[in-house]
Amino acid sequence: MSDIERPRYIPVLLLDRQRRLVKTVAFGERTYVGDPFNVIRLFNEKEVDELCILDIDAGRDGYEIDHGFVAELAGECFMPLAYGGGLRDVRQCAPLVRNGVEKFVLGAGTTNPALIGALAGVYGSSSVVACVDYRGGHAFVDGGQRDTGLSPLALAKAAVAAGAGEVIIQSIERDGARTGMDLAMIGTVAAELPVPVIALGGAGEVAHLAEAIDAGAAAAASGSTFSFIGRLRAVLVTYPEDLTDKTGGAP
Repeated sequence: MSDIERPRYIPVLLLDRQRRLVKTVAFGERTYVGDPFNVIRLFNEKEVDELCILDIDAGRDGYEIDHGFVAELAGECFMPLAYGGGLRDVRQCAPLVRNGVEKFVLGAGTTNPALIGALAGVYGSSSVVACVDYRGGHAFVDGGQRDTGLSPLALAKAAVAAGAGEVIIQSIERDGARTGMDLAMIGTVAAELPVPVIALGGAGEVAHLAEAIDAGAAAAASGSTFSFIGRLRAVLVTYPEDLTDKTGGAP
């Protein structure tokens, strides 16, 4: 596999309304993981492929993006950075770009083709990531609280048709379970889409990430794999060495 084709392994950091890093279980129960700046510095040292930061309360609470805080986070980040949470208007993204954000992750915005098209028109499709969260065969938004009435595949296809250049497919039920990803869904969505698919939800060890890649994902993302160790879920933020080669990239 060439360096261009090699899979990506992406830590996902969840910010709450208090700017703390947390890890959720099925989008509910939360565990405090640490200070975002310290965790970003650790991932810099580990030469992570890229980093995804999601403000999981912004959309539901309706507060505006704190661009000063995002600028501080991006200033500590030495790898490509994707950011999501509370993105409702293309005008919000210019400050994010100036501050070092390279990709925009849309949650509820995934159901807004006009927003996707506007972002793709200004910043390019490769900068627009549609996050499709699903449970029981239905895609949900607003932190898993609102049923879109669409299947995950249907919503993903609509987002790509509108201009999204990547799709995150995430099982709400497997979030934080650490028992493995929904390989059947990952394979189905990856086979049907002409853009890279990022698998998220359920990984608890490196083997689970590899399984997602084998199922067809272009990248495997996780919070738990890079945040917890052992059966008791002790917090240990890390990036396993077997995900990097001698040049710092994934094998």
